[in-house]
Amino acid sequence: MKKIFFLLLVIGAGWKLYNHSGKTTLGPGIFAPSIPLQEKISSSATHQIDGYSIKELATFSIKAKVLAKKNYYIGRETDLSPTDLALGWGKMSDELILEKIKISQSGRFYRWRVKSLPIPRNEIETHSANMHLIPANDSIASVIDNVSAGDIIEISGSLVQATSNNDNWRWTSSLTRNDTGAGACELILVKSINIVTL
Repeated sequence: MKKIFFLLLVIGAGWKLYNHSGKTTLGPGIFAPSIPLQEKISSSATHQIDGYSIKELATFSIKAKVLAKKNYYIGRETDLSPTDLALGWGKMSDELILEKIKISQSGRFYRWRVKSLPIPRNEIETHSANMHLIPANDSIASVIDNVSAGDIIEISGSLVQATSNNDNWRWTSSLTRNDTGAGACELILVKSINIVTL
């Protein structure tokens, strides 16, 4: 009986550690003041990744606060992008504002709720976004694994369209920060990523 109890205790502790994602706390202040930078690519490159053609649509770079992180294990999108980050910049990188906003992720979407708006709705919608990350290589995938909610990160790469080489399945990035709902997420081929805060 003691062995069974000990085994259950070990399994429970392991499960807790596996599911734990520490949250970085920085305190008040705008830690990512600038808007993302984007530039259309006139002659776009196409890459082959795991049976998909990845067409670059625009260069993209961002410094932002990680509002939430979600790993996915089911769904075709996980072939390319197993991780989504909800990112915020401007006032959406200030914890004084963020403590009044409840943020969640599911189904490859990011959602927010408030009791009362701490800043205008439009500012929340245009200064935060859910971003699907396609790591360009294993080392970038390793850095993404180490990202935690609350971190300030820098990403550079390209907004892309992914097309299956076997059928007509297609996944296309949003090219604006002003949209919401289905199709509004950025699909990023991440060529570099840096965690500014750990």
